[in-house]
Amino acid sequence: MDTKKKITAPLIYSVTIAAIGSLQFGYNTGVINAPEKIIQGFFNRTLSERSGQVVSPELLTSLWSLSVAIFSVGGMIGSFSVSLFVNRFGRRNSMLLVNILAFAGGALMGFSKLAKAVEMLIIGRFVIGLFCGLCTGFVPMYISEVSPTSLRGAFGTLNQLGIVVGILVAQIFGLEKIMGTEALWPLLLGFTVLPAILQCVALLFCPESPRFLLINKMEEEKAQAVLQKLRGTQDVSQDILEMKEESAKMSQEKKVTVPELFRSPNYRQAIIVAIMLQLSQQLSGINAVFYYSTGIFEKAGITQPVYATIGAGVVNTVFTVVSLFLVERAGRRTLHLVGLGGMAACTVLMTIALALKDTVEWIRYISILGTFGFVALFEIGPGPIPWFIVAELFSQGPRPAAMAVAGCSNWTSNFLVGMLFPYAEKLLGSYVFLIFLVFLVIFFVFTFFKVPETKGRTFEDISRGFEGRAEAGSTLPVEKNPMVELNSIQPNKEVA
Repeated sequence: MDTKKKITAPLIYSVTIAAIGSLQFGYNTGVINAPEKIIQGFFNRTLSERSGQVVSPELLTSLWSLSVAIFSVGGMIGSFSVSLFVNRFGRRNSMLLVNILAFAGGALMGFSKLAKAVEMLIIGRFVIGLFCGLCTGFVPMYISEVSPTSLRGAFGTLNQLGIVVGILVAQIFGLEKIMGTEALWPLLLGFTVLPAILQCVALLFCPESPRFLLINKMEEEKAQAVLQKLRGTQDVSQDILEMKEESAKMSQEKKVTVPELFRSPNYRQAIIVAIMLQLSQQLSGINAVFYYSTGIFEKAGITQPVYATIGAGVVNTVFTVVSLFLVERAGRRTLHLVGLGGMAACTVLMTIALALKDTVEWIRYISILGTFGFVALFEIGPGPIPWFIVAELFSQGPRPAAMAVAGCSNWTSNFLVGMLFPYAEKLLGSYVFLIFLVFLVIFFVFTFFKVPETKGRTFEDISRGFEGRAEAGSTLPVEKNPMVELNSIQPNKEVA
């Protein structure tokens, strides 16, 4: 079947509505940065009025750090809880259900100023972190399971597009001319309720994952009807056959738990690859660049650094769209390698520019060029690919547990970067990004030797490749180098 015929209105609608969860993640990641000084002022006034004493700068800094960091703590817990929801309620219903957390978190943050309660804002950030952590598992899983094999990578990139659009919207809304003011900052934080309402209504018209219906619930007729609607054709026998094969295999296995992923040789290689890909996203330094981009541009001598930061957000979004069109042509592994290698080069460029900014006048513009290049190359590979490739590396049985482990790895490394980067910057100054250069080189080497290409491959085909590797040595000689086999299998003809 022609690839273009597979792009149907119900399919586009379903993946777009699911990606609202990713937009929420991006928005709540970026929204706290712009009104930092205003919120610290709110902390100061509220606590002073309550205690009748002057609040120490140390306490204010600690409370602010807690407000930022507790979002990631909530994300860690939420991401690790993904399998508890998706196996019980299904993929679509889980996304619908957890919007309760978005309403609760948005309300707590939005009314914190009115109630003069610092605690409400901090608890609200934790609750919205729980919500976003769950979304980082639900969204890529749902998108990968409703998408046809030949379009899985392109639609999987929509998850990252949602995140970067959310960050960009937060940056724009956070401007003083819009909502980054003393009067409107509670509205800025509480705005997250509106996308939640939109998604709740729109999800009612989205189908449940056909893989969940057939493999988990054994409802073949419903799965077939959903597939016919999503694919725009009555002949979905190939999809049904693939799912039945996967279901038959799953019925012979015991339930896959998180410890089992590491104990079983069939899953160990895949879960290590999944974790390393998530770490390659966060330890690449992208969050450090975004968290401190305003400072980088200030040091480079830019008079309006906030607009330069928004410019980086625009670059972020544009190159995510570019990745969407490239991923099914170039492949996941190739784009990830290009992204990591290019980011390493940009890291060297930024380090040199920041080190020489006081002695060479024109080099300050090189740091901006390096920052924009770094962001663009991140969105070519390490940004979108780790989220959806994890769903591709595992069959239906272990997928929820694997998504939980991968998501938790991502959130934990995100938290550590956010907490430790300021200390590293203080210690190393202009050379701080050399730490990330070391990580980028390590992840490039790992990806080159260990990460398989998954373009145009079925879930079962990919998981069989890892199992073949685990069995190497105890089977036929031809299987002794199955990772080469994994990378050399040609994708389906329909992908071309």
